Amino acid sequence: MRSLFCGILILAVTGCASYQTQLKDFRGTLRGGEPEKAAAKVEKKAFADGDDQVVYLLEYATAKQLAKDYTASNKAFLKAEALTDIKDYHSVSRITGSMLLNQGMVQYKGDDYEKILINAMLAINFLMLDQKDAALVECRKLNDKLYKFRYEGKKKYDQNPFAFYLSALIWESDHNWDNAYIDFEKAYKLNPNIPYLKEDLIRSAKNAQRQDTAAKWSQQFTKAKPYDMKKQGEAVLIYQQGWGPQKRPNPSFPKVPKLYPTPSQTVRARFEVEGGAKEMSQEVVSITDVAIKTLDDQYAGLVASRIAGVATKAVVADQLRQKNQLLGDLAWIGLNIADQADLRQWLSLPASFQVAKIRLAPGTYRMRAVGLDRSGNPTGEESEWFEVKIKARQKQFLNWRSLK
Repeated sequence: MRSLFCGILILAVTGCASYQTQLKDFRGTLRGGEPEKAAAKVEKKAFADGDDQVVYLLEYATAKQLAKDYTASNKAFLKAEALTDIKDYHSVSRITGSMLLNQGMVQYKGDDYEKILINAMLAINFLMLDQKDAALVECRKLNDKLYKFRYEGKKKYDQNPFAFYLSALIWESDHNWDNAYIDFEKAYKLNPNIPYLKEDLIRSAKNAQRQDTAAKWSQQFTKAKPYDMKKQGEAVLIYQQGWGPQKRPNPSFPKVPKLYPTPSQTVRARFEVEGGAKEMSQEVVSITDVAIKTLDDQYAGLVASRIAGVATKAVVADQLRQKNQLLGDLAWIGLNIADQADLRQWLSLPASFQVAKIRLAPGTYRMRAVGLDRSGNPTGEESEWFEVKIKARQKQFLNWRSLK
């Protein structure tokens, strides 16, 4: 009995340590600018059945996106999404094991904020593949999930301004003016602090023949000067900034996790046209803020679950004490040592989604993104030069991620 008990504890603790170690190495490789090498580190576990498969799929997909292998990235994201949507049917023994040891013994299905951001990443991938219809589908799926969380699961989640803003840009690029206006307006209601929205609302309302609405926004935003899409096109940079928050044991109750922001040196991007225009990125949504709020809202439920686990441990330890006092005492201590916070998460998420837009006359241009710190000074992070062909009344989408 002692040998079996000790073996279970060793497996629980070393399994957690192995997971943390491998993901730390993955992240370091990604930060070092080697996304293909990082993807290779987790590929085997990403496509093998296991309790941590969803996590490894998300990391693999993110690395492939950074490597610009958007097709492979989509394959992994879609598989991860399918696994997160499958209902949990855990055996009694697995549930009991998680109550006795830790939540790491059950299959990880992703936190709610992670399930939502899968679709944001898929939308970006499809845009990079010039599959705009597929990107729009992912934007709609993202907000459909939020709707279900809010109204079916009774969870207080707001819809995501990034999904609406991105879909509005895509609708506008396809000259679907009315849908573009509707989504710009939805994005404004969720985050009125996006400066671009002032001119976006006026321009899209005019193009949608909503003259009274356009007049209303023009009166509200007197300094906004929307451009004429008949004569110009637009380059749109989707900027994924920094690293999302990291899980650590909650100081109030260490058996459950808490998210902490990850400091970033590069916090904004300057979108540049070679020898021409420059534009600063604007934050559309803070993933850090959304993730922290989402997990904090789940705190009471997580604590209740682990308290139930403490009760289960007490029963098991008491039963062992009836046969052997020392063994029961050791069991109580060992089971509580093994009961650690479940720190599994999508580590490679960015801290925020930002957008920068430059309007240009038709032609071919060279462009890049330059990373800036909080004082507006270059951090040394830069994208490669993109060669972009601009056409009147069309948008060209670019994607860049900073990692410092």
